[in-house]
Amino acid sequence: MELAKLSRISMKHLITLHVMLETLSVTACAERLCLSPSSVSKTLSQLRESLHDELFYRHGNSLIATALARRLGPSVKQMINDMNQIMNQDVFKPQHYQGSFSLAMRESTFELLAATLTAHILNLAPNIHIDIYNKDNIGFDGLVKGSLDFILLPHDLSQPTNIDEDLVWETLINDEMVCLMSASHPLASQQTISLDDYLNFSHIGITDTDLSTPFFDILLAQQSKKRAIPISVPDFGSAALMCHHSELLFTCSRHWASIAKQAQGLLIKPLPIDYGKVAYSLVWHRQSMNDPAHRWLYEQILLCSR
Repeated sequence: MELAKLSRISMKHLITLHVMLETLSVTACAERLCLSPSSVSKTLSQLRESLHDELFYRHGNSLIATALARRLGPSVKQMINDMNQIMNQDVFKPQHYQGSFSLAMRESTFELLAATLTAHILNLAPNIHIDIYNKDNIGFDGLVKGSLDFILLPHDLSQPTNIDEDLVWETLINDEMVCLMSASHPLASQQTISLDDYLNFSHIGITDTDLSTPFFDILLAQQSKKRAIPISVPDFGSAALMCHHSELLFTCSRHWASIAKQAQGLLIKPLPIDYGKVAYSLVWHRQSMNDPAHRWLYEQILLCSR
């Protein structure tokens, strides 16, 4: 163990790196830590010299974290959490907690869980701050870098979840997929629709750069069939709105379709083929559960999703 080398890196350096990874801004980092920008720059310069890495570089008007900085993110966050526990041996008390959490989810998940969850959390921890991001803007990479605490998302359970071995997945809500269509759709009068009916009309797809092709589309491909998807949108709500004004079909979560305002007035039909198992899941980085505040939030998410 190179103690002399380690002695050159203090908690000040680790905390600065952690906040820089979250903000990607020297000015914002300085504001968060109640320091001057020059002080933050000096600390970063010392850390760059110790680690022999640039850590952050400028691209246009933005700062980009290097591969090493991103890789160090979860470990640095864990070290800060461990030190915080050493300095604060009391049981976690949400009513006195003044920290922040960051979650990412699709808009459809937001409609199902976010309102109830945030109201519940703010009631127990009135001084807390919660940042909720669109999953398309910050995804699994945010968990790996330590800039995100949890992701909540709907997905096909057949899709592999080994995006990163340090990410943990837990099912919150089991669900099934259904077909949505407008009340004036040519198939509206049919109680059930055949596979030919389903494939004879065009569909609205949902974009997701993180997850692989759903089992359902793989199953169709094995039968030399596929859906015609002339348009893809980021989320369920956008797709449902398009269904109201077209003959496009939309395959989505029954749980969402039954409560979402955008889906009101649309007809729900059972799918003519087995889609496979689907669910809403919670994803987090394995190391983060060592933080009492993180464990508390995890418990509240489970409670609100039941």
